[in-house]
Amino acid sequence: MLRDNYTFTFVSQISMPPRSPDLPSVALPADKELVLKVVPMPADVNANGDIFGGWVMAQVDLAGSVLPQRISHTRMVTVAVNEFIFKQPVRVGDILSFYAGVQHVGRTSVAVDVEVFAERFSDQGKYVKVTEARLTYVAIDATGKPQSLPDTEQTRAWREKIQAQAAATKN
Repeated sequence: MLRDNYTFTFVSQISMPPRSPDLPSVALPADKELVLKVVPMPADVNANGDIFGGWVMAQVDLAGSVLPQRISHTRMVTVAVNEFIFKQPVRVGDILSFYAGVQHVGRTSVAVDVEVFAERFSDQGKYVKVTEARLTYVAIDATGKPQSLPDTEQTRAWREKIQAQAAATKN
């Protein structure tokens, strides 16, 4: 009888980069919707031991697409990352909360602001803003051409809210 010998190595502790100074906890946004929660894993780290920025960007793109997809009922594609700011590092084990809010609704496009908050594994219940971004999505048809967004109750509500906010800032 042949036997294979396997060696298993277990990592009992993940080497973490030194903690940055404790930052004050911030309030979560009341004007945006929680659209995604995720915990980054060791496979997502960069050479510095923090979570790779490209991984964070991919999660922001997914989170930002949730609200436009609700109204389009068709394919929505990311056409622009208008702004992307990494404010603090993200670490393995952080609980990330992604909040999104619609900032503009055009004929074929929707601009979305996404804010990302980390609940540090070692300091749960306190939140630190780690990323903020604005992305633009466009509705497309089967041939990949832009198509009009449907005129739904949600689309009208977003447009009215944006107009009211713009009017309030003028005063």
